[in-house]
Amino acid sequence: QSGARINISEGTCPERIVTITGPTDAIFKAFSMIALKFEEDINASMTNSTVTSKPPVTLRLVVPASQCGSLIGKGGSKIKEIRESTGAQVQVAGDMLPNSTERAVTISGTPDAIIQCVKQICVVMLESPPKGATIPYRPKPASAPIIFAGGQAFTIQGQYAIPHPDLTKLHQLAMQHPPFTPLGQTTPGFPGLDATTPTSSHELTIPNDVSGPIV
Repeated sequence: QSGARINISEGTCPERIVTITGPTDAIFKAFSMIALKFEEDINASMTNSTVTSKPPVTLRLVVPASQCGSLIGKGGSKIKEIRESTGAQVQVAGDMLPNSTERAVTISGTPDAIIQCVKQICVVMLESPPKGATIPYRPKPASAPIIFAGGQAFTIQGQYAIPHPDLTKLHQLAMQHPPFTPLGQTTPGFPGLDATTPTSSHELTIPNDVSGPIV
């Protein structure tokens, strides 16, 4: 209906990136429909709620850091002008998003205020193109919790505990040996071994998505 090309990033992340491409009119139409949909969800969630004041619709834009200066303006003049003329709340994050050169710009208000605000932000971005290469922000999947029980390792996916054979082997290996040698002690702390006894090594293949929790 908007005529814009809309892509939503893949993944089971806490947040996903929605990319809207096309002529400015199509982009504003798409943003309008998204903001109205969010307001519908807010209204629906308030039906059986005791909350009296309706929360504003909130969108978080991802903007190249090199364009944020133009968006803020000298002494904050531009962002103040946008706030006053649209009635939307606009906040530009001070830090870049993880592993990227982009910053988050959070907009909140009524759907109409958000659309007017996005229009003005687009004008600024068109007048001040990004400088240098932009490393786009890519949300990371949330790490699944790991539980060790009965000599087996399980990863938690939704309401279920899924057996994880690679982590189970790692857990069983760890249980076979006492803790690490205390600092300052040169002889390995394994029973029956001295410094001249050859030791064995074990290699495990561990999926990339669970290496973080192990570390």
